Amino acid sequence: MRKLALLLAAAVALGGLSCDKTKGGKNSNAKPEIKTGVAPVADPDIAVIEMESPAYGTIKMELYSNIAPKMVERFKELAKEGYYEGIIFHRVNDTVIQAGNADTKPGRNANPAKEGDSGKPNVPAEFSDVPYDTGIVGAARLGNDVNSQNAQFFIMLKREAQFDKGYTVFGKVIDGMNNVRTIAGAPRQGERPTEPIRIKKVTIVPRS
Repeated sequence: MRKLALLLAAAVALGGLSCDKTKGGKNSNAKPEIKTGVAPVADPDIAVIEMESPAYGTIKMELYSNIAPKMVERFKELAKEGYYEGIIFHRVNDTVIQAGNADTKPGRNANPAKEGDSGKPNVPAEFSDVPYDTGIVGAARLGNDVNSQNAQFFIMLKREAQFDKGYTVFGKVIDGMNNVRTIAGAPRQGERPTEPIRIKKVTIVPRS
């Protein structure tokens, strides 16, 4: 019974990284090529996530353009445009914290059947054999289409082998995992925090 419960929990976590939405165009669900044997190389700049509440501090992430160049380019572009300002971590469980849903910005009314994206074209899958371990940053999908990455991202709280080669890895937390765990430990109803855990801004800065 305990083993069944663990398998169900893993399935829920895995399913929680996408939502019921595809963005226009053709749904190309063919299994993408997987980049193998390539070690991630950190970009010369990093992403710094600053939270509105000082209780959640900041999270610093290195980015891997050699593994997922298109997703890294999109994330940097959105950060520089201020897209993530005011967005909340809307999905939190024992495996990941996830953000990037435009409908969670102040003044927006989220449709529970869909999740807001950036308005930009989706990003194709860039799968690799980089394992999904603690601190890894992955790209969430906007539906069942493996090529529907857009603006949402998630941060791993623990090793989860079921995610390997199934979601795009594009970075890793290098400072602030304690803040990631604080976010994960906030009171929640289901997977949604009871009080908004809101991003103040995401900045791209040189790695010091």
